[in-house]
Amino acid sequence: MLNYPQSRSQKSKQQAVRPLRRGVFNRSLMREFVTTGFFVFSILLAIIVLTQLIRLLGESVGGNLPVDAVLILLGFSALNYLPILLSISLFLSVLLTLTRSYSDSEMVVWFSSGISLSRWIQPVMLFALPVVAVIALLSLLLTPWAMSKIDDIRQKLENRDDAQVVAPGTFRESRQADRVFFLENVSRSNNHIGNLFVQSVQQGKVGTMVAKEGVQEIAPNGDKFVVLMNGTRHEGTPGDLDYKIVQFERYSMRVETVESKQKAPNPKAYSTAYLLQNPTSWNMSEFNWRVGLPVSALMLVLLAIPVSFVNPRAGRSLNLIGALVVYMLYNNLITVINTLVGQGQVGTLTGLVSIHVAMLVVVAILFKYRLSVFSFKRMFR
Repeated sequence: MLNYPQSRSQKSKQQAVRPLRRGVFNRSLMREFVTTGFFVFSILLAIIVLTQLIRLLGESVGGNLPVDAVLILLGFSALNYLPILLSISLFLSVLLTLTRSYSDSEMVVWFSSGISLSRWIQPVMLFALPVVAVIALLSLLLTPWAMSKIDDIRQKLENRDDAQVVAPGTFRESRQADRVFFLENVSRSNNHIGNLFVQSVQQGKVGTMVAKEGVQEIAPNGDKFVVLMNGTRHEGTPGDLDYKIVQFERYSMRVETVESKQKAPNPKAYSTAYLLQNPTSWNMSEFNWRVGLPVSALMLVLLAIPVSFVNPRAGRSLNLIGALVVYMLYNNLITVINTLVGQGQVGTLTGLVSIHVAMLVVVAILFKYRLSVFSFKRMFR
C-alpha cells in the first residue's frame, strides 16, 4: 500500500481537529468524574452520619450525653471523617469511570483515535488536584480543630455533677454509687424539678424519698443542693422496729462536685504547628498521617488509571475487588509505618517518604506494563 505525502490543507485540518478532540475528551471525562464522585461521596457520608448518629443517640438515651450536644458532636465527627471519605470517593470515581469505559468499549474508540493511556493523566489530575487540596486543608487544619472541640465537649461532660447528669424519665446512679435518682421532668429555665424519687444510703441505712417537686440551689460558698419539697422519706426496712416514715416540707441534699480529670494528651487534637514545635515520636507519627492523607489520595488516583483495565467480555467484579484490596493494603501499610514512627523504630522522614515512594514505583510499573501491552496489541492488529 502506497503512502502519499499529505498536503498542507490536510495537515492544517488535522491540527485544527486535534484541540477539538482533546477538548471533547477532557470534558466528557470531567463530567463523569464529578457525577460519579458526588454520588459515591454522598453514599459514604450518609453511612458515616447515620452510624455516628445511632451511636450518639445511644449515649444520649443512656444519660451519658445531653440531647443538645448530639448534633454538635455529630457535626464535628463528620468533619473528622471528611478527608478519608474524599480520598475514597476520589479513588472510586476515577476507577469506576475508567472501568465503565473499558466495559462499554469506549476505550477502544479513544485508543483508535490516537489517545494513549498516559493521556488520561491530564484530565484525572485536573479533577483530582482541587479535591486533594481540600483534603490537605481538612487534614492539616480543620480536622485537628474538630478533634479538639470534641475533646473539650467530652471533658465538660465527664466533669458534670449528678444534678447535671440526671435525665428526665430515667434512673441514674450517682458517681459515688450511694444514691439513685429518678425525676419526671426538669425545667432548665428556673431549675424546677417535678416528681422526684431518690434512694440513698446513709450510715448503713437505706432511705427512700418521694417528693412532688424540687429545685436546684447554689449556696453562697458555691455548693450545689437539690431541695425536695412536700415529700415523704421512708427509712429502714418495712416491718422492722426502726422503720420510719417522715413527712417533710423541705429537704436539702448536697450534690457532690466532681473533680476535674486530666485526660491523656491526644495528638489528633493538636494543631499541626504544635506538632512541628514539639517533635516527639507520636507527634511526628500524627504529622506523617496528616501529610500522608493528601499524598495517598494523589497516589491512589494515579493507581486507578492502570488498574481500571477490564476485559469487556468478562465481568468487572474481579477488577474492582483487586483495586479495593490494593487500596486497603496501602492504607494499612501507612498505619503500620506511622505506628513504627510513633514507637521510635522508624525515622520521621523515612516513614513519611518510604511507603509513598514505593507506591509511586508500583504505579510507574503498572503504567509501563499497560502501555507495553497496548503497543504489542497494535503491532499485531
